[in-house]
Amino acid sequence: MTRWRDTCAALWLGLALLSVGHVALAAEPLKVAFVYVGPIGDGGWTYQHDLARLALEQTLGSRIKTSYVESVAEGADAERVIRRLAAGGNSLIFTTSFGFMESTLKVAKQFPKVRFEHATGYKTTANVAAYEVRFYEGAYLLGVLAGKMTRTNTLGFIGSHPIPEVIRNINAFTLGARSVNPKVQTKVIWVDAWYNPGKERQAAETLIAQGADVLSQNTDSPAAVQVAQEKGKYAFGWDSDMRKYGPKAHLTANTQDWSRYYLQVANQALAGTWTGNRITRWGLKEKAIVLTQLNPAVPADVAQLFEQKKQAIADGTLVPFAGPLKDNSGALKVPAGKALTVDELTALNWYVDGVAGSIPK
Repeated sequence: MTRWRDTCAALWLGLALLSVGHVALAAEPLKVAFVYVGPIGDGGWTYQHDLARLALEQTLGSRIKTSYVESVAEGADAERVIRRLAAGGNSLIFTTSFGFMESTLKVAKQFPKVRFEHATGYKTTANVAAYEVRFYEGAYLLGVLAGKMTRTNTLGFIGSHPIPEVIRNINAFTLGARSVNPKVQTKVIWVDAWYNPGKERQAAETLIAQGADVLSQNTDSPAAVQVAQEKGKYAFGWDSDMRKYGPKAHLTANTQDWSRYYLQVANQALAGTWTGNRITRWGLKEKAIVLTQLNPAVPADVAQLFEQKKQAIADGTLVPFAGPLKDNSGALKVPAGKALTVDELTALNWYVDGVAGSIPK
């Protein structure tokens, strides 16, 4: 009998130790890494992603452990960084720039158990998902303000890289402006960089010299806002609120809130329900796009119109890329009663009527 009791006690002890082991394993934090194309700084695309990372830490606490690498060049450097993070035990990796797509796919193939989330891309696999915001919705609303606030009917736009993501924003900005002021024309200068304050400043100065009195951008630095402030013109913040760099110039900012998406994905990873082979696109409806406080210089009737159009986009009654749409050569691209599809928006490679010049090859 004694031997039987001892055997049972040993079995119970073993089960208890196994249980403790399981608890210890369950308590291991989910390691989550972020790859940033620019410096975090205090504004812009990377800054917004890092705010969401910090919100993720605050919400999930000890259940996760995050890390990041900033200012990662697209190409071979990105591949090395992503591979190092995958080999370092991170089981969920966010690669936050369009130019990281091919590098992400290549590393994902080598690490099939690691989950990858790629921002603004269009390729997915079993362990790669893509995500983006319908940022053109906010760009359209900036255009509405620009069309009402311009006195020269010339708007300026600083483009980063001539890819569909950026072309969408230029076109939406112009469509929004021309919806309230058909005389408007948008001039574009490309700087071939996501973040280059020197080039952005030079582009802003050139656009103003060409007659633009309202500037927008698809770049990360506040250079355009600073130049507009110096020259007595208007500008918009992009990706984050840039009001402090030019309080008189800054009309509003088109920003993103990535925190909801990051929290959803991290919870899926923790629960074992994460899946690849999907693309998620959120916009105003999902509160992934946030337009910041309007400049007091915006007249009350314009502010009211802005809010009405924002609500219309959120509830689906206003579709920025609904026809009829012509390109800037006059050719009909989208007939009345139709709208650009998701696939067409993803491959957009033409300027709408009202944008001057041509897209660089």
